[in-house]
Amino acid sequence: MPTLSARTAQPASVRTDALVVGVVRTAKGVAVVDAGADVQKAFGRGFVPMLASLGFEAKPGQVATLPSGHVLKTPVLVVVGMGDAADVDRERLRWAAALGVQTVTNAVSVSVALPLDGPDDVQAAGEGALLGLYSYERYRSGDDSDRPTDVVLIADKARTKDVTRAVEAAETVARAVCLARDWVNTPPNDLTPAVFAEAIASYSGKGKVTVEVLDDKALAKQRCGGILGVGQGSENPPRLVSVTYAPRRPAARIALVGKGITFDSGGLSLKPGKSMMTMKCDMSGAAAVVAATYAIAELGLPVAVTTYASLAENMPSGAATRPGDVLTMRNGRTVEVLNTDAEGRLVLADALDMAVEKEPDLVVDVATLTGAAVVALGTRVAAVLSNDEALLERVPEVADRAGEAMWPLPIPEEMQTKVTSSTVADLRQHNPEPAGGTLFAAAFLREFVRGSRWVHLDIAGPAHNDGEPFGYTPKGGTGSAVRTLVRLAQEIAGERLLDQRRAAR
Repeated sequence: MPTLSARTAQPASVRTDALVVGVVRTAKGVAVVDAGADVQKAFGRGFVPMLASLGFEAKPGQVATLPSGHVLKTPVLVVVGMGDAADVDRERLRWAAALGVQTVTNAVSVSVALPLDGPDDVQAAGEGALLGLYSYERYRSGDDSDRPTDVVLIADKARTKDVTRAVEAAETVARAVCLARDWVNTPPNDLTPAVFAEAIASYSGKGKVTVEVLDDKALAKQRCGGILGVGQGSENPPRLVSVTYAPRRPAARIALVGKGITFDSGGLSLKPGKSMMTMKCDMSGAAAVVAATYAIAELGLPVAVTTYASLAENMPSGAATRPGDVLTMRNGRTVEVLNTDAEGRLVLADALDMAVEKEPDLVVDVATLTGAAVVALGTRVAAVLSNDEALLERVPEVADRAGEAMWPLPIPEEMQTKVTSSTVADLRQHNPEPAGGTLFAAAFLREFVRGSRWVHLDIAGPAHNDGEPFGYTPKGGTGSAVRTLVRLAQEIAGERLLDQRRAAR
């Protein structure tokens, strides 16, 4: 990952290989943002007409590259449209930083001059730049990427503690997102459950965490019938990995649970061939919760986190679970399996039961769980479902502040009736009707949280980008939900500490 730093400087005088400046629309026309105003001044009156001749209108996402002609200390100027000045928010900062640095090639260093009015803006721009420069090169032969390896944010008071922390936070969060992206992009032949578990255990991050791996024998002792039932059709046995971050005197305790199906064929309820093409991404939830935990630990947040990643490969074979089979879950309840392609809820159920045993303040599970979520919300918005109305409202707001799109969905009580409508077991695993698949899946999971405050994030849409890159989102694995989980932990920690201080007065 490129390095990130902040510097207080005049953009026109900065000495890097390229300079990115934001351009906005104002009542007086197109203008460079205040942070780069000296660039427009250096070019003189001909600058705006020159942009106009290029068809540049400062529309959001519009980019133009200009030679500086020795007017600036840097040889290349990249101007990025940010739309109306009044509409510039942190998400536009992320996009502008990403698009600007992506345009720079055959360069080592790039400076970015955007309207950064405080540490949160600095973090947003830093995240955008670093995430925008991501590329997955593990299996490519030939030359390395020619994108910049050094990004400098031009910011007021760059040497203050707040800005320094914002830069460090941007690097930490971006590193976690890129780690999740790398795991999601890894081909399934090189990321079986055992290999994924080893990758989690061997990751050498800066935060102090402990990792425990349960193999199939240990899972049998734990009576994890859901995880074992999904994994029994594969030659690669399942794993359950726990990652624990335990700071001293934590302000809150959170449990994270992630679905980690390293490849999903659908099992005996076999998917069509086309639908299997990107099913290496079905472990995106596990990648997200683990990467977020590493980031929370590295940031040193006063929140204790215990994370559970349920890892299995869902394959058809003579040993595979059949439609009609009944599995006994870790909590002792029996489940009638009706569609082996609805396996995610089974591996999550055992992990949820394990998570709630420690009575955390909050449980969040993340999963590429249902195609119905994609039908409802498209490919860029995740679904949020919860047994707590306050959380249902709050988590999408936290996600928005983190730069991720999420939308609340209900769990109607009619779904409870459907989940418990099996004639042979305590619960049925699959919706008897085609409608409301996301709601049914959440109602099923709710049966395993024992009344704990719980949020379910269905990231089936945004976890993997099958289309062309956009903004700071690449093709392939996106690292969806990592930033939201980290932001949620930050906000919970801040609120709890504030409550403790008030109580102590």
